[in-house]
Amino acid sequence: MDSESFERYLSDRYKKEIAWYDEKANCNRTLYHAFQWTLIILSAVTPILVVVGGQWQRWTAVVVSALVAIGTSALKTFQYHELWINYRTTCETLRKEIHYYQSRTSPYTNTADPEGLFVDRVEALISRENTLWLSTTKQEEKQGGAHK
Repeated sequence: MDSESFERYLSDRYKKEIAWYDEKANCNRTLYHAFQWTLIILSAVTPILVVVGGQWQRWTAVVVSALVAIGTSALKTFQYHELWINYRTTCETLRKEIHYYQSRTSPYTNTADPEGLFVDRVEALISRENTLWLSTTKQEEKQGGAHK
């Protein structure tokens, strides 16, 4: 692979993939933390509403309890934590690969085409993440179908 093609690959593919995984990891982390903190607060408020007493507080406690159940189900369904970890892992693994390439450490030590090897390894990482996402999605569909 010539240096111009490699530089184009770095800017058009490699850096954009890192940015995408970084953005998705951050988004899922934010959603996960928002859900978790909301659930913690609502769970703590529920018994207080029950103990405080009146009819209004008890109905509010019922609504809050329902929101906790919905939020917990949403966390399980949308898997923000798992996606955050997967996207962050892929992002950091991609970032690390350029350092291996630049320092010519293993596996780049004794290769005739380090740029080609870099592209192969990066594409394998991206492909692995896509395969993981697809298999997880199909597994969820099977489980969802079994419950219908």
